Amino acid sequence: MSTQKLPLLVTPQTVHATQDDPSIIRVYVGPLETYTSAHLPGATQIEYEALLREGPPGGLLPSMKQLSAVLGQAGITPAHHVVAYDDSGNGRAARLIWTLDCLGHTGSSLLNGGLPAWVDEGLPVASGSYQLPHPAEPYPATLQNPRVLIDFAELINRLDDDQLQVLDARTAAEHAGADIRAARGGHIPGAINLDWTMLWDPQNACRLKPLEALRHLHESRGIEPDKQVVVHCQTHHRSALSYVVLRALGYPHVSAYAGSWAEWGNHPDAPIASAEQP
Repeated sequence: MSTQKLPLLVTPQTVHATQDDPSIIRVYVGPLETYTSAHLPGATQIEYEALLREGPPGGLLPSMKQLSAVLGQAGITPAHHVVAYDDSGNGRAARLIWTLDCLGHTGSSLLNGGLPAWVDEGLPVASGSYQLPHPAEPYPATLQNPRVLIDFAELINRLDDDQLQVLDARTAAEHAGADIRAARGGHIPGAINLDWTMLWDPQNACRLKPLEALRHLHESRGIEPDKQVVVHCQTHHRSALSYVVLRALGYPHVSAYAGSWAEWGNHPDAPIASAEQP
């Protein structure tokens, strides 16, 4: 099993310095077309959709068999420290980190700012396809860390649990029910809204705001470190970044509701609040 060789949030310069370390693998999460245009030297690639279970609701964790194949084809082994990145806010890359956390893979980092930050620092990029230096072998995927995910049944049964907080990473309009992306609009009763885009520094090439600013942002919303914080969005894409940020801030009990609003907003038994309700 890998070890945490790098911080959870890692800078482009730090990643650049590991170019010759075979125990560290760089993985772009996103379309192959984008990857072939420009990627970190030596990086491999995973299609984002390959990290999701097929069929509704969107966002659920795929089968262990599927993850074994997908991670193996990207060259990831249990011994690797994975540096994940994308080119559009790092939600996709963060989803890979959460997936690895589910599997108990202990070595992973998010490249702060992703490809835009890498390019912003003038670091070299490569193009074209990649070829693994050895035949791909399936990753031995098993759900070793179920505490980082929560399903519909558990969440609905714990809505009155004062030791649990729900963080909704969608937009304010989605949270209020004005922007409806399921059978019903609104939010999970008691959920705290913190749009994932508020985590970024808009003037700094998709990098996150400094950790102290992020800590203040979460504390100002009443998100408490001593509680279990459950993150969600529409399909646990945007909220995957919220998950990684909370981990980086040292929140010890963070989990994801992967079914997210795609499941909750379409479930006939799910209680829903709106802008006029808490």
